Amino acid sequence: MARFTFRLPDIGEGIAEAEIVAWHVKVGDKVSEDQQVADMMTDKATVEMESPVTGVVVELAGEVGEMVAIGSGLMVIEVEGDAEVVAPAADESPVEEQVEAETPGVEEVVEAAPAPTPAPEPAPVAVPEPVAHKQVLASPAVRARAKDLGIDLSTVKADGNHVRHADLDAYLRYGSAQGYHAPHASRAREDQPIKVIGMRRRIAENMAASKRAIPHFTYVDEIDVTALEAMRGDLNDNRGQRPKLTMLPFLIVAICRALPDFPMINARYDDEAGVVTRHGRVHLGMAAQTDAGLMVPVIRDAQDRNVWQLATEISRLAEAARTGKAKSEELSGSTLTVTSLGPLGGIATTPVINRPEVAIIGPNKIVERPIFQGDEIVRAKLMNLSISCDHRVVDGWDAASFVQAVKKLLETPVLLFAD
Repeated sequence: MARFTFRLPDIGEGIAEAEIVAWHVKVGDKVSEDQQVADMMTDKATVEMESPVTGVVVELAGEVGEMVAIGSGLMVIEVEGDAEVVAPAADESPVEEQVEAETPGVEEVVEAAPAPTPAPEPAPVAVPEPVAHKQVLASPAVRARAKDLGIDLSTVKADGNHVRHADLDAYLRYGSAQGYHAPHASRAREDQPIKVIGMRRRIAENMAASKRAIPHFTYVDEIDVTALEAMRGDLNDNRGQRPKLTMLPFLIVAICRALPDFPMINARYDDEAGVVTRHGRVHLGMAAQTDAGLMVPVIRDAQDRNVWQLATEISRLAEAARTGKAKSEELSGSTLTVTSLGPLGGIATTPVINRPEVAIIGPNKIVERPIFQGDEIVRAKLMNLSISCDHRVVDGWDAASFVQAVKKLLETPVLLFAD
């Protein structure tokens, strides 16, 4: 018998360390080659780590939430034979320690190891066994949480088959062996301390740093999008094979057309150097909610794209973010960010700036209300548009004037397509 040290490989250019966000094995477990053993997080990307060998886990690098340096030991696996297997770490060879079979420490590990095919923990009596053919979609973090709670994901009701943390919360609050029941009939749950790790910790750190360093102010204006919504409907009715248009591509076109007159909005502020860089190109960040938390994929050169191209890129980036397949270069380098809650848009928002940018724009929900047109009352579709700015760089007059320029373009949508 021998011990094989699985070293954390180089999982991204310029990455020196990664955070343990989930373990899928524990000491004493038998693992197979290519079996997923851990989820590691670098910046805003989560990488699934797979075992390069078959054996028994005898040591793990640390607890969830701890950092592991690239090239250092992630886990130690006891293997058969001489363990002549190449570790996946970049420019690293595996550290092998020959151990005799009668060594007491090894015997203790073998005794602690479960049978090759361990039986699953018994589920509550009335919870049905999962249907073999039903595929339940969930992120690694959701699966790990469900495993810790002893919840069979196939029994959790969700929107479609994709189970999210909110679905687990609903199951815990309203679920029982007899299924879901009304809130008033449920029993209070015990407090649940949750360690802030991974994406949630990075979001917390970034948002706290933004609010500490940036003096925010928010301006909100109301926009009549009745004509724009009519145009959008006509374009969608005749789109052919092109993607369906939402409000967002039109808003992006309006933003890009207005920005040349307001260069202070499309800028980044280097606090340490005391330098504001006004960018000529618009690399638009698009805040997207995922199971892992808020991510901001970037639409490169948004100023050169039409509404159809923007719709295609928005769909592609949103899907990449949701599935964890977004590349590191697609999650950095934005010069201005748009954050939208879609149908949950509310009356107004006060979004937090994506530092080191100096502004963030938040469209809100479109609602129908009566308005005066001369002496007549007519039905109109209205949308509030919010913008939060860094008051060190952007004055209130500039922010209001910029939103007024965007408003003019959206209320007269033919201008969006005029040269």
